[in-house]
Amino acid sequence: MREKRTRRKIDAAEKNEMLWGYAFVAPTIIGLIILNFYPVINTIWQSLCKTGDFGRGNTFVGIKNYQAVLTAGETWHSLWNTIKYALIEVPFGVAIALVLAVFLTKKLKGTSAFRTIFFLPMVCAPAAVAMVWKWLYNQQFGLLNNIFHTNIAWISDPKIAWISIAIIGVWSIIGYNMVLFISGLQEIPGDYYEAAEIDGASGIRQFFNITVPLLSPTTFFIVQTRVIGALTVFDLMFMVMDTTNVALQNVQSIVYLFYTYAFTNGNKGYGAALVMVLVVFIMLVTRIMQTAEKKLVYHA
Repeated sequence: MREKRTRRKIDAAEKNEMLWGYAFVAPTIIGLIILNFYPVINTIWQSLCKTGDFGRGNTFVGIKNYQAVLTAGETWHSLWNTIKYALIEVPFGVAIALVLAVFLTKKLKGTSAFRTIFFLPMVCAPAAVAMVWKWLYNQQFGLLNNIFHTNIAWISDPKIAWISIAIIGVWSIIGYNMVLFISGLQEIPGDYYEAAEIDGASGIRQFFNITVPLLSPTTFFIVQTRVIGALTVFDLMFMVMDTTNVALQNVQSIVYLFYTYAFTNGNKGYGAALVMVLVVFIMLVTRIMQTAEKKLVYHA
């Protein structure tokens, strides 16, 4: 016969401890509901509605917004602009940061100063960053054209404007990636490098045979987060590119397009549908990367 399980009564001390536990986690739970869960549900609902006058009285239209988004050429053009930006920002930002991290983990003079210098872009205000780079890229008075004695329209030429914007993205994210790589490098035991030196392995062979494999979990984390960050880029393009810029159509990301429809044109339903399409695309990309992790990432 099965013995009946008796529930132990909770005494006053345990009950008081539970109440304090709920009190401590309550702000986080409330914040998640208000700032995360509710906006997600509201965005899904708005993507199925047509925005009413003055933002009120939305009318349910089903999947019409999605049909309009998926059949609009500007949607796919903006998505392709976003992908092009990510193809420059992610690999170059990761590769340069990795090389810097390797050098800055060596016992060299001024290492702390260089770490600070490379991390400074992360703490600079985006508006200040945009202002400085717009001056550097200025066709008539910009520093770059004066140094190289050229007359290049860095952010006005539709053929190269997206590359110029991506260069700013690489510059601004190197410091963040570098700090993560330094943290990962410090977790690699020095015994591996000592054994490799005894066997006569060069620094390059040590880098590719020891550093890269053992650092692959950190590298994958950085790549995955930066891909998501690059696919949702907005502030950089918004502050560098003026609305009158002829190259804007070849640069604007899909989030920029969402901002235009949702906040400039007041068509929040169409904008919400754009966001949901981007969310699905990011989920597909993330799924592909997580599948590739099993084959590419080395777990010691």
